[in-house]
Amino acid sequence: MTFDLELILVLGTLVTGLVWLADMIWWRKSRMAKVEEAGPQRDKRAAKAAAKAREPWYVDYAKAFFPVLLIVLVLRAFVAEPFRIPSGSMMPTLLVGDFILVNKSSYGIRLPVVRTRIMETGQPQRGDVAVFRYPANPREDYIKRIVGIPGDRVGFYDKRLYINGDIVPQEVLGTYEGEGSGAVMTGARLMEERLDGVTHQVLTWPNRQSAEGEVVVPEGHYFVLGDNRDNSNDSRFWGFVPEANLVGRAMFIWMHWDHAAKAMDLGRLGTRIQ
Repeated sequence: MTFDLELILVLGTLVTGLVWLADMIWWRKSRMAKVEEAGPQRDKRAAKAAAKAREPWYVDYAKAFFPVLLIVLVLRAFVAEPFRIPSGSMMPTLLVGDFILVNKSSYGIRLPVVRTRIMETGQPQRGDVAVFRYPANPREDYIKRIVGIPGDRVGFYDKRLYINGDIVPQEVLGTYEGEGSGAVMTGARLMEERLDGVTHQVLTWPNRQSAEGEVVVPEGHYFVLGDNRDNSNDSRFWGFVPEANLVGRAMFIWMHWDHAAKAMDLGRLGTRIQ
């Protein structure tokens, strides 16, 4: 069962808000009336204090949690959302245990849960590292690099990426040396790739077979690849990402905890993702 935090936040905000509103409109007036009936000589301030003392526990909790839930919901739905990297498919750009922040307004402002876009704010570009809902299971979030936008002819041959017939420039940097959870990738070939002005690193294994072929990206869809090219479940295997599935663009790493090494890498904190 997938834990849908966004839905829980929406329901929690709605319930606590309705309880608070009902108390303001009806319940508090009823309590005040009963207090005044019991003690007609009390002044208004004393009556309010007595009514407050008789406030039900659920009203007290609603008043305490509603503003907190509302702020968290607004920030998470429209500003930024935290994610944890669970796999090595985006190595060496992102490592297992990286905690990142994703800009939720990069590709349009959307309503929470229903995800209907209500405002245009930008379009995905080649080279963006984006979080999206996995097309085969929309309740699961994936993170990959966008390499093909609508209308592009994307090819992948002999571990090289082609866009509209042009090979994407690469330069061999050497052999990758991983640490902690990334140690399993030690020995991979480390490459620097330049895609539409975005310079990033990718990993390949010369002796491993890769999915190859060429496709044209349809309107309203995007083609994505993992930077760990021979260890990524991406568009080469399951197809395109619909525009409606986009969640946002990855911005920076705000924490890193490597479970394998049982250590925090302070050097990765604040690293901008590109």
